[in-house]
Amino acid sequence: MMRNGVQHFALVSASLLAINIASAQEGNTPGYNHKIPEKIMTPDKVETSIGTLKFFDGMPDKGTVEKLYDNLDLMRGVETFLSGIPATSIEGLRLGHLELGSDTPNKAIILDQLLDSAPLFLTGNTDTVYCSVFLDLAKDGPTVVEIPAGSGPGTVNDAYFRFVTDMGGPGPDRGKGGKYLILPPDYKGDLNPPVGGMEAKVNGQKYFVSKSTSYVNWLILRGFLVDGKTDAAVASFKKGLKVYPLSKRDNAPKMEFISGSRKPWNTIHANDYEFYEELHTVIEREPSSMLDPEMLGLFASVGIQKGKPFAPDERMKKLLAEAVAVGNATARALVFRPRLDGVQLYPNSAWNVAFVGGSYQWLRDEGKGGRNLDARTLFFYQATVNTPAMVQKMVGVGSQYAYAATDRNGDYLDGAKTYRLHIPANPPAKDFWSVVIYDPQTRSELQTGQTFPSKNNKRDKLSENSDGSVDLYFGPTAPEGKEANWIQTVPGKGWYTLLRLYGPLEPWFDKTWRPGEFEVVK
Repeated sequence: MMRNGVQHFALVSASLLAINIASAQEGNTPGYNHKIPEKIMTPDKVETSIGTLKFFDGMPDKGTVEKLYDNLDLMRGVETFLSGIPATSIEGLRLGHLELGSDTPNKAIILDQLLDSAPLFLTGNTDTVYCSVFLDLAKDGPTVVEIPAGSGPGTVNDAYFRFVTDMGGPGPDRGKGGKYLILPPDYKGDLNPPVGGMEAKVNGQKYFVSKSTSYVNWLILRGFLVDGKTDAAVASFKKGLKVYPLSKRDNAPKMEFISGSRKPWNTIHANDYEFYEELHTVIEREPSSMLDPEMLGLFASVGIQKGKPFAPDERMKKLLAEAVAVGNATARALVFRPRLDGVQLYPNSAWNVAFVGGSYQWLRDEGKGGRNLDARTLFFYQATVNTPAMVQKMVGVGSQYAYAATDRNGDYLDGAKTYRLHIPANPPAKDFWSVVIYDPQTRSELQTGQTFPSKNNKRDKLSENSDGSVDLYFGPTAPEGKEANWIQTVPGKGWYTLLRLYGPLEPWFDKTWRPGEFEVVK
């Protein structure tokens, strides 16, 4: 019996060995009973852009773990920079207002002599009278903004540069003026306005009511020139603009107006490590409900979290310094060499749109493709003010924009060269059109010997061609006989430009009218 049992065991073992040999011959993965798909396996050594990654049976070794965590923190730091720009841009504007003494909502900054090149202000225009106020809904609660009749486009944006409401021509008052009521995010009353606002009676008075997601909000108003002068707009704001807490409607604080013209003051966020400190200030101040958990989680991954100090160790500081450098460079690539579908206004042209995709929320395919993150960065790295009025087709109302940073050959615009830009006859602008040039470093008006690095068809006496078209010239010196149409540039510096149309007309939207390209003048 014993011998038969031994013989039986030997036969079974031999059979199993034969099966295993057969299985191996059929391609089972070494160390496994079956064939494992190669696509789920990790080799012991992987070559990548961050170096060689080493593993013991899929488990990263010590050096690889350190390398991977450094890379993860770097990536999160870059994404925090790119996604945090809207918040820090508003914060930069707020800090700029404090620099001039505008520390309460009844103290308005007014560009009574227009925005010249002294202030650092992202792609501001030289064509309208800006009047700018920061609201503090945490301190003041529901806040009233009274605007005068005849105001140009005005907007309120929240602390992440999201649209709250429009005022003036594109707003619900339709240029007739009126009272606006901005509710804080923690408002608990009966009013429940949609995005953009609604009309409602409060204490027997009519208001255009909106609710913000944040405590800090930026109010920016524009007044139009009359006969090329600022006087009428300035007087209108000083007489008719009022900002006060609803609770003090019977005893509103007196408005003060601080001139921001001809003064060097900065409204632009940092592009170095300080960027993260600016962002932490915003996150600490605002309610967590302002942003979704995904965004808050991204910021928290680099140490920026509400209720906690921002105190990265030396390793993390070094990584964040590198991350902001990469993020800043990435934003500049998106702006000056954009690759986004739909960014070009015309085929084979340098003219680009700032609101890529035609959505003030940067939604791709009406949201089916999610949010176009690169399009959002392209806008906020170089511009301010977010409103659907800049995107929607509003013939004869609001404004439209195009920007260009290269010439016909695709080369960056060079301050040492002379260029010509042809503006065909009958520009489709009911109110006016303008061209302003900017410094690519600051994304603010280029500082030259000219107070205003721009031309405006209503303010400036431009020389027209016989067919009504206009040729503008850009260079360090004016071509002979072209002084009236010349905008000065600086050798050794680049520049780029925005074309603006206020009260855009149908030929702009259907593209039957288009500006020329920048041509080098030999």
